Amino acid sequence: MKAECVTLMVLDSVGIGAMPDAPKYGDEGANTLANVARAVGGLYIPNLSAMGLGCIWEIQGAEPVDKPISAYGKMAEKSPGKDTTTGHWEIAGIVLEKPFPLYPNGFPPEIITTLEESIGTKILGNIKASGTETIETLGKEHLKTGYPIVYTSADSVFQVAAHEEIIPPARLYRICEKARRILTGEHGVGRVIARPFVGEPGRFVRTGNRKDYSIQPPEGNMLDNIVEAGMEVIGVGKISDIFAGRGVTESIKTVDNMDGIDKTVEFMGKLGKGLIFTNLVDFDMHFGHRNDYLGYANALEEFDQRLPELTSILGKRDILVLTADHGCDPTTPGTDHSREFVPLLVYGPGVRAQNLGTRDSFADLAATICQLLDIAAPPHGTSFAQHLTKA
Repeated sequence: MKAECVTLMVLDSVGIGAMPDAPKYGDEGANTLANVARAVGGLYIPNLSAMGLGCIWEIQGAEPVDKPISAYGKMAEKSPGKDTTTGHWEIAGIVLEKPFPLYPNGFPPEIITTLEESIGTKILGNIKASGTETIETLGKEHLKTGYPIVYTSADSVFQVAAHEEIIPPARLYRICEKARRILTGEHGVGRVIARPFVGEPGRFVRTGNRKDYSIQPPEGNMLDNIVEAGMEVIGVGKISDIFAGRGVTESIKTVDNMDGIDKTVEFMGKLGKGLIFTNLVDFDMHFGHRNDYLGYANALEEFDQRLPELTSILGKRDILVLTADHGCDPTTPGTDHSREFVPLLVYGPGVRAQNLGTRDSFADLAATICQLLDIAAPPHGTSFAQHLTKA
């Protein structure tokens, strides 16, 4: 079958079971969807259930249905790692041979010294910690000294936090741009992130002026190929940031999941041939990393309520794909991402409902979308487009 508009929604961190190599990452037993459902006594997600979510894995409240309305399955991550960039890149057909570098003990002196010389000031921190914890711990000293705060996480990220009244966002962005130029080669982290905040000690709040500086993705991925074929790629949420602006013809930021859905629906109503690529980050940022399984469950149910808006607007040759980029099980003691399979739900008026099994790589999705749009596919991934056509 051929498609006109493909809408690809990444439910950020909504994993569906630990991968076989999860113990290497400390994630044995992780299952974001199933464990959240169990923790709250069952989810009420009738629309996702009808699509076949409960046919992929046993999820309390989402029992298997005899006749799902979507093609369904799950995908394994072939690249090493469990971070945002790796997951999204593989969805776009990029399979990494080695993971992005991590810094559990902070960044080496040569990186920090070079940055300090470049920006003309010292830095605070250089630790691995959560962002909210970091600004509460070091925020008062930051206000006193004016030094930016540097920290990292379980992801391959170099994050710089600063109070907007001490270091205005424009200056913070320049600091991050300098850090991005320094962090190359063996220290080529996936993202450098500006993290502005406001408020007073004990009441610091991060603002919406975050800005990501991603490492450039390899050429020939799904987004590049779609644009080179003369079609549009609309990035909703942080998609453009993840791909360093490459392969995205129009980008729009979002404030939360509901805003992301609103903007996606708006584009679905007017885009001709091409791709709408949406990231819904609340699952991960607000609930997974904060071990808030109740908030996570509520977010899943809120998404489910909006799902009919997405499916009802599809044209005869349009397709909606739901998946994720990794897990972030909020029921586990840690707050990091988890190495999990991700769900795969493919819906459209012309899509044949069936079990797509376990795909060997997220890149299978890129190969499939490219075939549906009748363009060249990236070198990685095996298309399942031929299985989607109704008899």
